[in-house]
Amino acid sequence: MLQAGMRAPAFTLADKDGRMVSLSDFLGKKVVLYFYPKDNTPGCTRQARAFAEAYGEIESKNAVVIGVSKDSAASHAKFAEKHQLPFILLSDPALQAIQAYGVWQEKKLYGKASMGVVRTTFIIDEQGDIAQVMPKVKPDTNAADVLAAL
Repeated sequence: MLQAGMRAPAFTLADKDGRMVSLSDFLGKKVVLYFYPKDNTPGCTRQARAFAEAYGEIESKNAVVIGVSKDSAASHAKFAEKHQLPFILLSDPALQAIQAYGVWQEKKLYGKASMGVVRTTFIIDEQGDIAQVMPKVKPDTNAADVLAAL
C-alpha cells in the first residue's frame, strides 16, 4: 500500500469529456485524489455531492479534486451533469491508476468475495508526493476530513 512521503504514481486517463488528464498537469497544486466504486450508487453519490459542496473551500486551499472509478467517460458525464459536480472525474476501465494506487482489492458483500475498488482518498502535495492516505473512507465524512487535512 502506498504511504505518505512516497511519490504519487503517475497516470494519464480520460475525463468525462474524453480529454486526457495527467497527474503531472497539477504540479504546484495539492490534489485530492479519491477512488470510488461506481457512479450513481448511493454512497458514491453522497461522497461526490459532499465534495461538490466543499469544492470552493478546497479550491481556496490551492487544491483540486479528482474522482476516479472504472466507469466509462460517458457514465461520468451523466453523473457529473445529474449532480452538478464541478470537479474532474476520470475513467479507468483498464484499472491503470486503480491498481497503481493499490485500491483494487478483495471485498466481501453478504459473505461473497469479489474484487472491486475500495473507497480511498489520497492527498498529494504540490511536488507530486503523497501527503496523506485515507483508507476505507466514509462517503458522508470524506470531504470534511479532507478539508480538515488541507
